[in-house]
Amino acid sequence: MTPLHHYLILSALLFCIGLAGALTRRNAIIVLIGVELMLNAANLNFIAFWRYGPHPEAATGILFVLFSIGIAAAEAAVGLALIIAIYRHYKTTNLDQIDSMKG
Repeated sequence: MTPLHHYLILSALLFCIGLAGALTRRNAIIVLIGVELMLNAANLNFIAFWRYGPHPEAATGILFVLFSIGIAAAEAAVGLALIIAIYRHYKTTNLDQIDSMKG
């Protein structure tokens, strides 16, 4: 197995852990952490394919990761703002107890 395979297996494991956390947890903050793990798995794939690709001297993989990190930061900020607004209204972060989004 090449080192690329090791990175891809690690990325798949990270993605599966994040997906399991996002789908099985009831706490909204834990769901956001699961989504962040899935984005980090995608970033690991970008870097691995860039490093072991045909042209590692081009900085395309790094640029993809930088854009992905920026999108992840914006997603985390919006997600946390939504969680704070929901908590102020419902006094809980349990996703099963939130039955509607209207005020």
